[in-house]
Amino acid sequence: MKGVTLSREQVRETWRNITGNYSHWLSFVLLLLVAIMVSPSFLTWNNITNQFIQGSIVGICAMGMSLIISAGMIDLSVGSSVALISGFGVLVLNSTKSITLTLLFCLGAGVIVGLINGLLVTKGKIAPFIVTLATMSAWRSVINQMGQGGPFTVDNSMYASFRNIAAGRFLGIPHLMLFLIGITLLTGFIMSKTKFGTYIYAVGSNQQAARLSGINVNRVKTLIFTYAGTLYGLAAFLLASRLTSIQAASAGMGYEMDAIAAVAIGGTSMDGGKGKIIGTFLGVLMLRIINTVLIMANVPPFLNGLVTGVIIIVAVLAQSNKKGK
Repeated sequence: MKGVTLSREQVRETWRNITGNYSHWLSFVLLLLVAIMVSPSFLTWNNITNQFIQGSIVGICAMGMSLIISAGMIDLSVGSSVALISGFGVLVLNSTKSITLTLLFCLGAGVIVGLINGLLVTKGKIAPFIVTLATMSAWRSVINQMGQGGPFTVDNSMYASFRNIAAGRFLGIPHLMLFLIGITLLTGFIMSKTKFGTYIYAVGSNQQAARLSGINVNRVKTLIFTYAGTLYGLAAFLLASRLTSIQAASAGMGYEMDAIAAVAIGGTSMDGGKGKIIGTFLGVLMLRIINTVLIMANVPPFLNGLVTGVIIIVAVLAQSNKKGK
């Protein structure tokens, strides 16, 4: 048998397919190699689990953001939503002494926060950027007023049991790591195995075509924000458990930027209609690895925001170049 010979154009096309469909994996492996070169001990179990612990709460928020961006929208209220819910969650915990009721409150509050965003976008016909910019300011203002400059602190009687939810481990695996993996699997199932996931991509690709095909676009958008809000509620619950003291002015600060960055570098199109949940998952880890490498390289922590901004711009430019080919 004669060997198969590929033309130069076929090789280029194969390479474009690989980089287009698996760019998030290639980026992750490359970044991992850089981290190992900077610190050969990077791949120790303690360090790996620490990456998950540090990125899990933002990662859960990023799963909700992934749906929102896949539908061609944006949410700037992530950090303020988490701060609002976690602060009130601590108050509920201190008054009821019930972790279960606190979890239900946080999830319910997340549903309400997401529903408000969704209804303002669909029924109010306001651009998602404007709606979430307004709620970002509103929720932060409310929790600052409630806190009056002071923290929301868990009572000593509930400290140990509540703290264990975020700080504990199951068979040596951190609870936060399990939460992130579980939410990733759930969101991935929704996006790849349900009609709702198909509708999200359809709305993100072309809203008018989605309407003409019988999809209730407003309902899909509202459900997207509601699901994302529920995840923000879970993230708020875990943040309160991890910190046990919520500073109203700073809790959740920058979460929206990190979530958007994770989604962008994970390969989800910022114009909507295309994306993979596994890409967002890897994007969360890549952000953590980048931060770790910067610390190892003695880069001032004040520059983390600059790095995040550059990452978003580079990711969007890469997407634009792919479309231009």
